[in-house]
Amino acid sequence: MATAITSPAQTFTSLASFDGSNGDAVFTPVVQGINGNLYGVTDIGGANDSGVVFELTPSGNLTTLYSFCSERDCADGQAAVGGLVQSADGNLYGTTFYGGANNVGTVFKITPAGQLTTLYNFCSQPNCADGSYPHTAMIEAGLGTFYGVTEEGGNANVGTIFEITSAGKFTTLYSFCTLSGCADGEYPMGSLALASNGSLFGTTSFGGGTNEGGTIFQLSSAGQFKILHTFCIQSGCPDGQDSLAGLTQANNGNFYGTTSAGGAENTGAVFEITPTGNFTLLHSFCGRIDCLDGSHPYASLVAANGNLYGTTWAGGSNDQGTIFSINLKGALDTLYNFCTQANCVDGSDPYASLLQATDGIFYGTTSSGGSARAGTVFSLSNGLTPFIATLPAQGRVGGRVLILGNNLTGTTSVAFNGTPAAFYVDSETEITAKVPNGATTGTIEVTTPTGTLSSTRLFRVIE
Repeated sequence: MATAITSPAQTFTSLASFDGSNGDAVFTPVVQGINGNLYGVTDIGGANDSGVVFELTPSGNLTTLYSFCSERDCADGQAAVGGLVQSADGNLYGTTFYGGANNVGTVFKITPAGQLTTLYNFCSQPNCADGSYPHTAMIEAGLGTFYGVTEEGGNANVGTIFEITSAGKFTTLYSFCTLSGCADGEYPMGSLALASNGSLFGTTSFGGGTNEGGTIFQLSSAGQFKILHTFCIQSGCPDGQDSLAGLTQANNGNFYGTTSAGGAENTGAVFEITPTGNFTLLHSFCGRIDCLDGSHPYASLVAANGNLYGTTWAGGSNDQGTIFSINLKGALDTLYNFCTQANCVDGSDPYASLLQATDGIFYGTTSSGGSARAGTVFSLSNGLTPFIATLPAQGRVGGRVLILGNNLTGTTSVAFNGTPAAFYVDSETEITAKVPNGATTGTIEVTTPTGTLSSTRLFRVIE
């Protein structure tokens, strides 16, 4: 399925519809694979109605790689609501919310060919001190090192922050509700953000004070925990509450995020926060008649071209969700209203964040709608230029880094913040480079026969 809607500034394309047999109910974003294809998971559907891992080509060819609950008692997990992360080792890593040895979720690895390995079963420690029910995607900090959160479990059964290696070595870094009155927050549901200073930043959906609106926190590389903001301190929660999404760090160094509720009309908000905790409300949703700007954003934002891009689950002209852009001063534009096509074949109720792939195009999912009302994958092109991305996002001098992009064949040079690097072109979508001596944190540039491509995120050189 590939139906396009074109406006003078952009093109929206429905790439694929789920029908139950190939997955149903997509609550997570897609990720870009090393080969340039898209990978994702569904909550339910598939051979065992427990969700699938799928692969999708940019032209819309959808393939099921794995159906969860294929092992006895769902030992391989089920309901992968957390999403995937593409690793520099070529494999995809993710979590399941249910299933596994203790039926409270797993961490898994899956090859591009669909071979799945369970790396860890949550609640393997007494009283689930290691966490349970992971709800969101992990992030890869260094080659083979991942960080994530669990919604429950830990010392107070309200969530944890964990580290796990590609070999399955698991460490609990923090248990929420460690502070009196759960001032540090409860039930984290958004992905962590790895900042340019090496710290982890994130949100909790609950806790943090009298009004239980959630928190924004920092966990340093040395293990020091700090509360940066407590939501809903004021009556009516004008700053927002219940952040179900993670944070995004823009190139100005500040973080941006959404809340699913609170704000001026209790329909969610967009905010900015500095690494030191200076909080600014940028937009309250439903600020226009009939919520034409959208309502209830559940997803993280994507920083691109000096703006932020995201989705709302509801609102818009058809009350089935929107795609929006917002600048760093808070001016919001609605880019697309879902259910614009008859019978919502273009999708409805987008829950997940967008992915900007290296071709410059945004890709996303809807949790319902489509030709079988089981969700869709779509793309939105609005003229942004191609770029390159790295796996992982940081590394040491001498370390191996994968550079992803498009039309990389014939590349003549790679530079880390101006320092030339040794490299090898693996394919038209992949380059292997070595972090050179003298490299410093900054932008990576790749010179190809058709021009120079730059990274949109700073690559951090670890001392």
